[in-house]
This record gives sequence, structure tokens and C-alpha cells, in this order.
Amino acid sequence: MSHRAGNTGPRTLAFVESPVQLLNVLEWAHAHRHAHEHALGSVTLVVLSPIDPMTRGQLRRMAELARDDGHEVRWEEARGGPAAPFHTIGGLAGLLRRADRVVLGDPFSRYVQLLLTITRARDIVVVDDGTATMEFVAQLARGERLVRWHRKGGRPGPRDLVFAPVSSVARKRLTPSGRRTVEIFSSMPMEETPDGVTVTANAFAWTRDRFGPPRITKGADMVGTSLVETGVVDGDRYLEAVRSLAKAHGATRYFAHRRESAEKLRRLAVETGLEIVRPDLPLELIARRGPIGRTILSFPSTVVHTLPLALSGTEVRVAVCDIDPAWLTEKASPRAQGFLSGVTGTARDVTRLSAVTAV
Repeated sequence: MSHRAGNTGPRTLAFVESPVQLLNVLEWAHAHRHAHEHALGSVTLVVLSPIDPMTRGQLRRMAELARDDGHEVRWEEARGGPAAPFHTIGGLAGLLRRADRVVLGDPFSRYVQLLLTITRARDIVVVDDGTATMEFVAQLARGERLVRWHRKGGRPGPRDLVFAPVSSVARKRLTPSGRRTVEIFSSMPMEETPDGVTVTANAFAWTRDRFGPPRITKGADMVGTSLVETGVVDGDRYLEAVRSLAKAHGATRYFAHRRESAEKLRRLAVETGLEIVRPDLPLELIARRGPIGRTILSFPSTVVHTLPLALSGTEVRVAVCDIDPAWLTEKASPRAQGFLSGVTGTARDVTRLSAVTAV
């Protein structure tokens, strides 16, 4: 049975914009309760809702799980028109000023950076937002401006320049000081740790306690990626790589990433014969509930780090296929290949596959 959130102790305000961020807030709260004798205190979980229907659906399911754990959930239509950000920020200002602790999932988000300029919280916690957490930690350690890895190398645009003062203040809020502690709660490997930052390992204990163990099937499942949608990998090359990988390993299902386009998924279904599955929860929970293939095939992504933890104690094997440099688009960041190789190379308890031939 899950522990219920307490009503005493520090007031915690958490901001999430994706289902994975919300999952990792629940993992952080679970780990915090077991690591500290004092009560967690009240937790208000603010969902800064995106527009994408699949993401919204997963967030609503995750919000139900958060309420079941005793957390208060506040749903904000943060992108529901030009005036929505002003309405959302105005409505949250009082909560932000009263919060003792702020938990956030995406330090690169301009929305979150703007909210950070308002808070007076003495404790800041950053939970995983996938592989971007690795880049955030490295940039914070080097004192660099916060830029997502797939955009790094390009010149700042006009919007970047206008937003630069806000981003600078947010980076200061994310830097430990005599008045503020900063914790990073992550399952990702950290090559550099910023001075004064506490790093706590996310072992996915809440997920394992709440779900499973899964029923394991004999076949293989494949995990989709949004590398095409972010402009990193060429769409035709990706499709051919999926087809080759599925054929080589006997995969029958393809778990779509929530950001994959409907057109690309239709092509994948027609040209590869894979059954396209649109998960209603983050893949860590889907895999833990089962049924799931004995082998899970993936390209470099967050799941090569998280699935082995969520599926610890089962016989499921996670295999990751490298990205061939020839698959990258002309728009891909100069850092893309090195970053993706690092995602794969630092993954623990996975089988590494050579890049398949895509012509």
C-alpha cells in the first residue's frame, strides 16, 4: 500500500509538463518518505498542460495515480491561448511565494524558468526529464547557458535574446547558495556534478512497488523515438532502420513515443508490419504492468536507462541500437552524434547493438 502524503511539514510545489516528469515526482516523493523520518508535508502537483492530445491523456492518467497517493493535483491550461501564460503565472504567484520547496522536471522550459524567478523556496529539486537531465547537469557544472542538446551549436535567436535575462535568473535559482539547496533526483549517469548540488539516485522503487511483476512474452517489442520529429534523424533512414531491426529480432509491437507524428506512425505500420501501440502511461509503467516482450529494442533514449531499473528482477532484456552518423540530418546539432553515443555508452544492464544498415 502506498504511503499517503502528509499535511504537516514543508510545503512542496511541483511543476510538470510531461507524464515522465510526473512519474519522477512520484518516485522522488516515495524515495523522500523512505529516506527521512520527518513527514514529507503537503505536495501540490501543478500540471502545466501541453496541447498534444496523447501527452494530455497520459498526464490525466498519471494525475489519477498522484491523487491515489494523496497528492493534490492542480491542472493548468497553460497553453490555452495567448493570455493563458499570464493567467497561469498570476494564479500561481501566491503558491510560489509560500512554497518551502519547488520540484521541477524541465529546467530548460521557458515556462518553468519564468516561474523560478518568482519563487523564494529554500529547496529546489530537479527530477528527471529524460536524457536532457544529463545535459542540464553538465551545463550547470560548467556555468553555461541552458540550451537543449539538440539545439546546441546554433546561434541564439531573437526570442532567446529577449528571454536571456529570465534564463539567467533561473540559472541562479538552480545554483546552490547559502540560502538555497539544490537536489537532482535522477536515474541518469552524471559525468560532472555541480558544486554543492546533492545527487540522489532514482531506482524506480515506487514503480516496482505499485506495479508488476509483468507477464513476459516470448517475442520482442520495440520502443519508438522522437528523433525524427526533433530534426536529428532523417525520416526515411529511421523507417528503414526500424524495419531492419524488427526483422532481425522478430519484433511485433512498436510502442510509439508520445511526440511521434501520426503520418510517420502510419508509414511504420504499413511498411514494417509492426503493430503500433500508443501507450496511455509512461513506458516504465506499461512494461512493469505487462505483458511485455522478453527483449525490448530501443534507439538511444531515456528508456535504456530507466527500463532496466523498472524491470529489475525480471528476465526482460533491454537492447539498444546505435545511431549511424549517416542517419543524421543536415540540421542536426554538431553535438548530436556524441551525445547519443554517450546516452548508449553510459547505460547499465543493456545489450548494445551495432547500427543496422539503412539504405
